[in-house]
Amino acid sequence: MSETRNVWVFVEQDEGKFADVSLELMSKGRELADELGSELWAVLPGSGVGELASELVGRGADRVLLAEHAELRQYRTLPYARVLSGLVKERKPYIFLFGASCVGRDLAPRVASAVRSGLTADCTDLQIGDFESTREKKSYKDLLLQIRPAFGGNLIATIVNPNHRPQMATVREGVMRQRPADPSRKGTIEKVSCSFESGDFALEVLSRELRASTVMLKEAPVIVSGGMGVGDADGFALVRELAAAMGGEVGASRAAVDAGLISKEHQVGQTGTTVRPRLYVAAGISGAIQHRAGMAESSKIIAVNTDPDAPIFQIAHYRILGDLAEVLPLLTAALREKAK
Repeated sequence: MSETRNVWVFVEQDEGKFADVSLELMSKGRELADELGSELWAVLPGSGVGELASELVGRGADRVLLAEHAELRQYRTLPYARVLSGLVKERKPYIFLFGASCVGRDLAPRVASAVRSGLTADCTDLQIGDFESTREKKSYKDLLLQIRPAFGGNLIATIVNPNHRPQMATVREGVMRQRPADPSRKGTIEKVSCSFESGDFALEVLSRELRASTVMLKEAPVIVSGGMGVGDADGFALVRELAAAMGGEVGASRAAVDAGLISKEHQVGQTGTTVRPRLYVAAGISGAIQHRAGMAESSKIIAVNTDPDAPIFQIAHYRILGDLAEVLPLLTAALREKAK
């Protein structure tokens, strides 16, 4: 089969619930396919997941490749990789996207290796564009521009894969906007056969233990984040108190996490969680580009800093020049008084 220009999205689900990043990629994949004048295909492996396929049509898929098999009920690397790499070799997509979840980060490299293609990990943006190779003295049209932070977030790199197909990338959760479903959309649901080799079942799942995260940054309408300016782990008590008074979640900069002031699940930014709350309070955060990229789309931003030239002030709607050890308790006390 000759190469198509179709865009594929691996759809991750667990117990019948889609991963948020997969639905975000369906929206982005729809945009890319429209720009290419091609189709968006969703690849849905699992067992007993047939009813989910029609929802993916509503999410933008022109075709859903439904790979149902008892051995796919729970995720295991080798059976999933066998099915997906076989479909890629047979159908030859132009672009194949995975969420940068634990599953996606494990599965995508296996598929890329099996089909001899490149893979860009942890992208924060995807675009269609052209590329001029000075080495090959050749122009390439309509490539996938795979954009991601590099060198610890200090640079933004744009990576292209002009010579191998599919162009593959994993994409961070929260960086793409999720479109609402359109139940009126029409599409095709195709059941595909699944074949395995004996070595694919070297790993057996005996039991599963799930622990729900206690930090819900992505859905939080209000986030109060602390940076190195809080001083130490005890300093985060002021951040937590303000967040509690506002009914919000506690966030942090990468610098604060790397310094051990708070756990990584609180990290906001390109190398943490991308958030868009109604209100974002940045306390003692200088505002490096990798942090701003993860929260700049917040509806309202309040920044508290002692440095008048702090980069965070460039995007803040309200700027408070002062010591957070003085400012945060005043804000907390005012909110508690108002709540009485």
